[in-house]
This record gives sequence, structure tokens and C-alpha cells, in this order.
Amino acid sequence: MENSTPTLSFVVPLYQEQRNVRRLIIELEEVIKRLHISCEYILVDDGSLDDTWAAIKDVSNELKSIHGIKLSRNFGKESALFAGLEHAIGNAVITLDGDLQHPPHLIPKMIKLWQENQADIVEGVKESRGQETFESKLRVKMFYEVFRRLSGYDLRGASDFKLMDRRVVDALLQMKEFNVFFRGMSAWTGFRRMTLPFTVAERATGESAWSVFRLFRLALVALTGFSAAPLHFVTLAGVAFLIFAIILGIQTLLYKLMGHAVSGFSTVILLLLIIGSLVMIALGIIGEYISRIYDEVKKRPRYIVSERIDS
Repeated sequence: MENSTPTLSFVVPLYQEQRNVRRLIIELEEVIKRLHISCEYILVDDGSLDDTWAAIKDVSNELKSIHGIKLSRNFGKESALFAGLEHAIGNAVITLDGDLQHPPHLIPKMIKLWQENQADIVEGVKESRGQETFESKLRVKMFYEVFRRLSGYDLRGASDFKLMDRRVVDALLQMKEFNVFFRGMSAWTGFRRMTLPFTVAERATGESAWSVFRLFRLALVALTGFSAAPLHFVTLAGVAFLIFAIILGIQTLLYKLMGHAVSGFSTVILLLLIIGSLVMIALGIIGEYISRIYDEVKKRPRYIVSERIDS
């Protein structure tokens, strides 16, 4: 079986996870041994500042099915995921986080749903978000609701814990955009999908590297990458203010013709502030889309590999 195509490829993006690498591989190996199938593990070090790469090297010396990819710097989880997908050769690919919050014991169910129900994507859906704060849960809920309304894709409860058939992976790899949103792109492919609910476990060790700023940046990429609705909102707001200006202009003209003094200095200042704010917001929205276009036309790679381990 060593020279044959692996049945499964595990793609695991890692950032500052040196203490979780070995434990993750041990738990995955326990599951795979019970299933009696061949597999490969693709561990992507996304420019970690700790000894994550050293930990990958250590486990690769003990297990031949491990392939390590070290990125030259931190390109972000989305890019790291696609780096792993581009190196995966299995008939199906399972993506999961390296912090053990995605339960390996659900993998046999995923494989069964894939094989028996002919689902192209088996997606782990968060039934409970675990120990997240109320503020964090509220932010996530608001983002997915806005994303659903603007793009039409319902990603509520979605996660990066999913099994994808080979043809789904091939379809994803045909998408060459620089700014990527893995969950949205996998939903966009339109392949047959089944969900598998799970409860998010506590992190084995360490802390999440996702700051509020990085989450906000990912949200902007997701919204601008899957919907042009914000641009339409700018147009609609402009039309609304045009109608308001026409009505106000007619009213002012009538007052003038009737010999009444036109007053309302405070109203004029307030209108200028409102219109000025709207113009600045509109320019900001347009600027976000232009920045995405700017990123795409440069044609830079999503990531750069500085070192590899191929057993």
C-alpha cells in the first residue's frame, strides 16, 4: 500500500501548536488503525514562531505517512489550508484544526456518510461552540447572518472540519483567487453535502491565535469575495438622498416664491454631516473592493514554501 494512492489525506494547518502535534497524530492514528485504511498526514506549519516545525520533524521520523510543509512566514489559516490541499493526493481529504477542538472520533462517521450516502462533502457543524465568551458567540452569529443575507450561503455553525471527495478538492484548486475563504468556497462548489453535528472541545493546550482584528479582516475578505451587495447599498443610499434633495429643493423654492424667509441653519449643518459621513462610508466600501482587485491583479502566490518533509 505504500506506493498506492492514499484513501484519505488529512490536511492540518498549524500555527503555534508545538505541544499539540504529537497528541493529534496519536489520536488520528488510533482512529485509522481501527478503520484499516491507508492515509497520509499533511501538516502545514504556517510560519509558527515556536517549535511547531521541530515537532513535525520529530513525528515524521516515526511515521512514514507524514508530510510536512513549512511556509516562509505566517500567510494565514486559509492559505495554509490551500497549501495542504494542493499537496494532498487522497481519494478524500479531511481538513481539521491542530488544537484538537475537532473530535477525531467522528471521522469514522464522516467516512461512512461519504461512502454509503455518496455525499461529496461531509461537514462538521458546530452544535455548541464550547467555552467561547458571549461576546465572541454574538460576533460570529452576526457575521454569519450578514453573510447569509448578502451572499445567499447559509454557513451558520460551519467549521473547517470536513471531509471532501477528490472531485471537490480538484474544483477548489481550480479557484485561483488570492484572497480565499475556505468555508464559503467549499459551499459555492455546490456538491452534495451532508452535515455532522459536534460540540467544540476545549483546546488541548495553548491559546487561539485569532485576534479580533484578524477575524474582522477575514470577515471583510468573505463578504467582499462572495457578494457585491454593499456596492448596491451605496447606490441605493445615493438614490434615496437624491430623492430627498429634490423634495427639499422643491419645498425651498416654494417657500421662496411665497415670500417666506428660508431658515434652518442647524438643519443644513446636520445634512452636510450626514451626507459627508455617507460619502466617506461609501468610499470605504468601494476601497475594500478595489483593494481586493489590487491583490488579485498582482498575481502573487497565496503562500511560499520554505521547507518540506516527504517521507
